[in-house]
Amino acid sequence: MQILVTGGAGFIGGHLTERFVSRGHDVVVLDNFDPFYETRIKDHTVEVCQSRAADGDGSYRLVEGDVRDAELVEELVANVNYVYHQAGQAGVRPSVENPRKYNEVNVDGTLNVLDAARDTDIKRVVYASSSSVYGKPEYLPYDEVHPTTPVSPYGASKLAAERYVCAYNEVYDLPAVALRYFTVYGPRMRPNMAISNFVSRCMNDEPPIVYGDGTQTRDFTYIEDVVDANLQLLTEDTADGEAVNIGSTDNIEILTLAEEIRDQVAPDVDIKFADRHDADAEHTHADISKANDRLGYEPTRTIRDGVREFVEWYRANRDWYEPLVRES
Repeated sequence: MQILVTGGAGFIGGHLTERFVSRGHDVVVLDNFDPFYETRIKDHTVEVCQSRAADGDGSYRLVEGDVRDAELVEELVANVNYVYHQAGQAGVRPSVENPRKYNEVNVDGTLNVLDAARDTDIKRVVYASSSSVYGKPEYLPYDEVHPTTPVSPYGASKLAAERYVCAYNEVYDLPAVALRYFTVYGPRMRPNMAISNFVSRCMNDEPPIVYGDGTQTRDFTYIEDVVDANLQLLTEDTADGEAVNIGSTDNIEILTLAEEIRDQVAPDVDIKFADRHDADAEHTHADISKANDRLGYEPTRTIRDGVREFVEWYRANRDWYEPLVRES
């Protein structure tokens, strides 16, 4: 199978690419190596994927470029069977400072992918959406019919792109699915995320910093569960034209998360608190019954199991990964 993964040197895209290549697929990765976070993580991801390709039957090709380049996107899409569109400008807080860039990358970039795919024999476009599309909860857990009222330009851009994905399925018969990810974490995750920061500080006997009073809750989803859901879409068409939650159902208060990591890594340190950012969501919690029904999706890790695995990975990769977390 020939697969294009946009943003394939990033966190989720890199894990998808690694799994695809390991299973013998031929993968083309499009990534612009945007320095939103330290690109050495992406360099490491590329090395891992190249190694997987060298050891197996799959192939790997890296194209440095941007989803805003419509001609390049059209050229790449024309030669593949599936597109996993993971590329996007990440970050809720930075989107407040530069909303137009988020629109250009997340909306216009997605339209480039969809326009390139709509007149081809593409078997499916899989779009990486976000739980940020929901905004303030009217009830929890969020199901897919919950109102979508994002509170950040990032969330607004992801929702706009998601609606285009579903519209193209409707009016152009383009097989396409939007997966709404709920705070994905795991090896090679962005270094400025709460879990990586909590682990780093505790490993250096420093107090983890909680923004706000810590009563905010998150539905953290382990990366391997996200990859499993995506792989189902190589064969399943039952979610075409729809948005589907991909979460863990196992939400946790941020303070409890900090305490859990502290207890695992450095039981004697205290917790510190700082001001919460206005753009941060108060709560996230996924209803995954639709994903279970359409894709047979079942998360395999609780937050405590996943954090334990991440801590083990962190220790094994501390020499190169920790400096990046400390600089973020």
